[in-house]
Amino acid sequence: MVNKVANVIEPEVLSELIGALPKRKIGILGGTFNPPHLGHLIIADQVKDQLGLEEILFMPSAEPPHKKEKKTIDASHRSVMLTESVKDNGSFSVEKAELKRGGKSYTYDTIVELKEKNPDVEYYFIIGADMVQDLKNWYKIDELVNMVQFVAVNRPYYSLETPYPVIGVDVPNIDISSTLIRQKVKDGCSIRYLVPPEVENYIESKGLYKNEENSDGIPE
Repeated sequence: MVNKVANVIEPEVLSELIGALPKRKIGILGGTFNPPHLGHLIIADQVKDQLGLEEILFMPSAEPPHKKEKKTIDASHRSVMLTESVKDNGSFSVEKAELKRGGKSYTYDTIVELKEKNPDVEYYFIIGADMVQDLKNWYKIDELVNMVQFVAVNRPYYSLETPYPVIGVDVPNIDISSTLIRQKVKDGCSIRYLVPPEVENYIESKGLYKNEENSDGIPE
């Protein structure tokens, strides 16, 4: 009787085979999402459609390093609102890597972590045109641009010119911001049609942003 021995693929060969496979293309939209609004959803949908991405990850930050004296509501509130915002879209999901890690959220550290967990994914990191000129100040930007593809969405009066590789995506200019929403809540004004209904109901039920302490002037 002859025993048949299965072919064994050496780890180096397996790694090369995996590396040759087409990578999944996934976008990342980061921010404080304080609160999330329809502008965030429109940007994500437009980028996904125009670049043919498989999925968009909404990634709430714990403590963004580029914001000075950063204050925001508790991460648990932002996480719930974001989850409620994307639940009806199968191509949207929430990535909580930065919330779990805590502290200052450097994009470089996050991408290293995500790529180690998902070597088969090519990530597209979405930023606003207003952030393009500041890329030179990002932590380990020279290494970062070799790990992730930056995608910049247009904003009025901002240029996309930069020495770094950035894909420009044209999206509708929707003049909605988290700052505007927080101010409207504080002033007792309606935020209907500015945020998903679930977010509007959550803000009301929890009494968020109604006092001076919660209305902190954070743009996103």
